[in-house]
Amino acid sequence: MQVTRRQPLRPTASPPTTTLGYALFATRWLQAPLYFGLVAAQAVYVYKFFSELWNLILRIVGGQATETYVMLAVLKLVDVVMIANLLIMVIVGGYETFVSRIGLQGHRDQPEWLSHVNANVLKVKLATAIVGISSVHLLQMFVDVHHTPRHSLMWGTVIHMAFIVSAAILWYMSGAGAAGAVAAHAGHDTPEVHAASELEPKPKPQPEPMPTPLPAPAVSTPPVSTPPVSTPVVSIPAQSADRSAARPTVHSAFPSSAEPSAPYDRPVTVPGTETRIRDAGFPSRKLLEEFDESHPRSFDRETVARLGKLDFVTARGNVVFVGPPGTGKTHLAVGLGVRACQAGHGVLFATAAEWAYRLTEARDGGRLAEELAVLDAYPLLIIDEVGYAPFDAATAHLLFQVVAHRYERASLIVTSDRPLGRWEEIFGGAAPALVDRLAHHAEIVRIDGDSYRMRRAISSWAD
Repeated sequence: MQVTRRQPLRPTASPPTTTLGYALFATRWLQAPLYFGLVAAQAVYVYKFFSELWNLILRIVGGQATETYVMLAVLKLVDVVMIANLLIMVIVGGYETFVSRIGLQGHRDQPEWLSHVNANVLKVKLATAIVGISSVHLLQMFVDVHHTPRHSLMWGTVIHMAFIVSAAILWYMSGAGAAGAVAAHAGHDTPEVHAASELEPKPKPQPEPMPTPLPAPAVSTPPVSTPPVSTPVVSIPAQSADRSAARPTVHSAFPSSAEPSAPYDRPVTVPGTETRIRDAGFPSRKLLEEFDESHPRSFDRETVARLGKLDFVTARGNVVFVGPPGTGKTHLAVGLGVRACQAGHGVLFATAAEWAYRLTEARDGGRLAEELAVLDAYPLLIIDEVGYAPFDAATAHLLFQVVAHRYERASLIVTSDRPLGRWEEIFGGAAPALVDRLAHHAEIVRIDGDSYRMRRAISSWAD
């Protein structure tokens, strides 16, 4: 069977090439002294700030400060602070992006902008800061317009507009251009997208035919042919009905949530978000801000807030939500998926049974390697409902190949009603190797509580 021919996870580089690559990579530390030099410049601006502030206080106390002088002095202080902010972004963001990770993930004082900083975001933020500084300078000219030459006002305005135009161009090239690259990389305009769209739950053609194709691989393995048939018949139609007829109940498990919580601050939205969300195949659009944190008995709010910063995607790590049915695992997985789409990442969502069906068809069609390559284009895959029904050995091996193929190369979000120690009940002999790769670089989030859907059903019955 083709399933048994595992593709290598990554090519093995020759030792000379690896040594040369590491040597070149180590040269990034030559930039470290430059950032320490900027720290010294930051100290100079701290001195300048307090010097200007002291002069202002002396003039005010001495009664020599006019309203115009105070306004200009305050604008100078604002100018110094904005330049200092620019230096901080260059020092911290530049060091984090080009030299070495600082490792502030989860730290209570981590700057909000640092959670999603990269080269493109850093350039846009720097351009925005320069526009802000230019605005302050221009405002200073107009406040003191009677003592400012007309040609200075004209050229100050022209230069300020040039900064605005260049910042807009940079935003377009770094934002819309990057989004277009992500969309192309994710295969939005390629035939593979139509294959990926099989997972979208809107038409839901997948769950019904599943009993027919899955027995096909079982022909060569009679001892395990029965479980695949029962898996889609028992699990998939039930979930399909749940998501079509009762979708507002399933993913609106928290419809009465309070106002959005502060830790779930939304990242900067990259153009093309709606296209990525539509192509991801989410069962419904749910946000982290809509999650009802008061429903679960036990819920690690800080961990989920940290995950919302999407560091695990850039680090190519995984997330596993474990908890009883109806506690909001899928809501959180979709919320993180939507957040990733907003940040410009390609995402695909499907239940475990739907992934199994898709991989089985690819294997039977002799294109399993091509299918895994297509999935590599998506930085984040979401596998929902792991554990609702067991898989036969052949299907479990297909899902293992997905996890192994993406190990340390791309991210997975998995939801399950069973702890990882019980996954042998789902994947049989493939469980230890699968769990080992999945959990190595993963955040395990445990959610305890009663089913929200069951609680609403009981409440309605009581009424």
